[in-house]
Amino acid sequence: MLRYLTAGESHGRALLVIVEGLPAGLPLTVEEIQGELARRRLGYGRGPRMRFEQDEVTIVSGVLHGYTIGSPVGIEVANTEWPKWEESMSPAPGGEGRSLTQPRPGHADLAGMQKYGFDEVSKVLERASARETAARVAAGTCAKSLLATIDVQLLSHVVQLGPVVSKAEERPRPADLEQVDASPVRCFDPEAEHAMIDEIKAAMRDGDSLGGAVEVLGYGVPVGLGSHVHWDRKVDGLLGQALMSIQAVKAVEIGEGVDVARRRGSVAHDPIMWDAATSEYRRESDLAGGVEGGITNGALLRIRAYMKPLATLARPTLATVDVATKESSVSFKERTDATAVPAMGVVAETMTALVLAGEVLRKFGGDSVDELVRNRDAFIASLR
Repeated sequence: MLRYLTAGESHGRALLVIVEGLPAGLPLTVEEIQGELARRRLGYGRGPRMRFEQDEVTIVSGVLHGYTIGSPVGIEVANTEWPKWEESMSPAPGGEGRSLTQPRPGHADLAGMQKYGFDEVSKVLERASARETAARVAAGTCAKSLLATIDVQLLSHVVQLGPVVSKAEERPRPADLEQVDASPVRCFDPEAEHAMIDEIKAAMRDGDSLGGAVEVLGYGVPVGLGSHVHWDRKVDGLLGQALMSIQAVKAVEIGEGVDVARRRGSVAHDPIMWDAATSEYRRESDLAGGVEGGITNGALLRIRAYMKPLATLARPTLATVDVATKESSVSFKERTDATAVPAMGVVAETMTALVLAGEVLRKFGGDSVDELVRNRDAFIASLR
């Protein structure tokens, strides 16, 4: 069973993650983790923090000479800006932190203050911040490495940014990942890319923000991950929860989930065929997005995550109340992005990888990578 736990605050000394359950013999390096974290900083419209705050990665435990050894993997992602915050973020008693009393609508600020009994916002925003996803991406690098051992590859691309929707019919494949990442908005549709950049420029001029949607594609996902036997074993439920846990994501769609709700049943499902050449069952379409009855069916996995515009604005205009004076005010200003949709795609890849890796270990087991691969191969052979 794969488990992971993150810790750390947005402006704290470091983010930490422990990943438990990885088999021995899995390749993992600092450079791989740094590469994935660099992808998380991509995207036109990101704020200056992406330039200031680099990700200094240290593998603390669980890896020897480039390979996992079966024990928990501990990873630290240091905050290079920590000296600026050392006093205000000190864990020692007696220090003074920031006092922010104008909670942002659409953020965890006010609800978090009320839940935990705080009289100002900073103690909430430090953990609610999307900076926490850097630790998840580090964990997701481990998951992607595990999936690669059984030839599963994931990538994401932006399909909507603000009002601009990609009309490209072709989907990127793993070989296209470099092209996707080279796009300023991580979009596979050049025409939509230019329109998206124009929308971001307009929002930046107004000090505003934009949301959008990304699609995560899973190639080579084997049949049989997840289960129909109980509600918390359904892989689509696990994927939905994982992607909804990403900050500012408000909706998740698997396959053509929204569109098929408008169809009749006779045209809402994927016909099944037998491929004699490969001795495999195939679907003639992919409306289900690779999941049927809570189980992966061997087809292309397709998930879309929809992100709302960020609640922190470069030019705050959202009406709020100063919790100290109870007077009308506007939300406070933090360093922010005009949009984080391209980066959210990388985080969505991460969360998808963590779910799939966990289900791969549940299905195939194995204390070493060699054992895992043997078990997978035996299962695939049994289907034929």
